[in-house]
Amino acid sequence: MIRIFRYVLIALLGLVLLTVALANRAPVAVRLLPDDMAALLGLSMSAELPLFLVIFAGIVAGLLIGFVWEWMREAKHRTAASTKSREVVRLERELAVLRDTKAGPEDDILALLDGRQTR
Repeated sequence: MIRIFRYVLIALLGLVLLTVALANRAPVAVRLLPDDMAALLGLSMSAELPLFLVIFAGIVAGLLIGFVWEWMREAKHRTAASTKSREVVRLERELAVLRDTKAGPEDDILALLDGRQTR
């Protein structure tokens, strides 16, 4: 059911994008710099592209910038999680060594809580 719903949403999104592309086929001039600044620097890079390509490229660029920004923002959380994970592994090893060197609990209740049974 959810798979069908997902396919319907993808089909609708594709239809909307196709409609936008067909409605915006007119070529537009995309320039790297404004005319006055390009004349001052001697750089006049421009390209004629369909408007829908400019729109879709802007959306993709915005998504990529957002993903990279979020990845950089979460770096400190990933670092902290990695550090805590290594610390947990170290403490579990230390606990295992302490359990092995310990003779065993002297109380039956402690033995049950520890997972061992003494007889």
